[in-house]
Amino acid sequence: MSVARELDRPTQPAADLARQPVEVRRSATGWVAESQEDTLALEVPVALVYNGISHAVMMASPADLEDLALGFSLTEGIIAHPHECYDREVKEEANGLAVHLSIATQRLMALKERRRSMTGRTGCGLCGTEALDQAIRPIARVSAPPVDDAAIQYALGELDAYQPLKAATGAVHGAAWCDLQGRIQRLREDVGRHNALDKLIGSLAGESTTLGEGFVLVSSRASYEMVHKCASAGIGALVAVSAATSLAVEQAQTAGLLLVGFARPGRHLIYHRPAFALG
Repeated sequence: MSVARELDRPTQPAADLARQPVEVRRSATGWVAESQEDTLALEVPVALVYNGISHAVMMASPADLEDLALGFSLTEGIIAHPHECYDREVKEEANGLAVHLSIATQRLMALKERRRSMTGRTGCGLCGTEALDQAIRPIARVSAPPVDDAAIQYALGELDAYQPLKAATGAVHGAAWCDLQGRIQRLREDVGRHNALDKLIGSLAGESTTLGEGFVLVSSRASYEMVHKCASAGIGALVAVSAATSLAVEQAQTAGLLLVGFARPGRHLIYHRPAFALG
């Protein structure tokens, strides 16, 4: 399968779904405060419901939620392949939005077993040896593509033009899929960096994109979760505009994933580049 074609810059409707106007008073030293209209990024509760069972609730931007649901299902190991999700439907409910997914029976049984294993734990989060053992999940091995410095810098130069919601609100993250020349193929935005990445992964999975022929660029730091989500989806390269954490670097080394941080115009920091991935 071929890499997704290069897309035009995003149109406004997707960004319009996730923003709202608000009246503010702008004030600065030496200026008289005045009223004007500003734009806020919408942040709403979104529930993921599998075969009628509510499994997770997150705060998210209310756009591209079907992508979010598929990406989350894949990166959290709820399903192993997109074809195990038969249907996705977004429904408006009293206190937010819900994405109803229909998944394979075998996957639903595994999800129920996972939920049962969590029943009865104390309220302090991940407690006890068993929980700690489960805190850092095994990470998949990936093949890092040959991404060179010029491609990273080209993608950075395009990033702002593909983020209409950020331009309007200044309050969201973006996750972009870039080809090996650094051309952005698609981008998803969300108030949460994990959500933006899950939206992107869900979108790529729905299109059956060849993930060995590109890299992900995120407008955030590179945490353990971001590296793990990329590896679980078969993505071999992650570029972040901010720093990486220690565990993110360790996990990138274990997975064989190319990890780049502090990506800014004219410079970036390579935390881990497998020898076979030299661009």
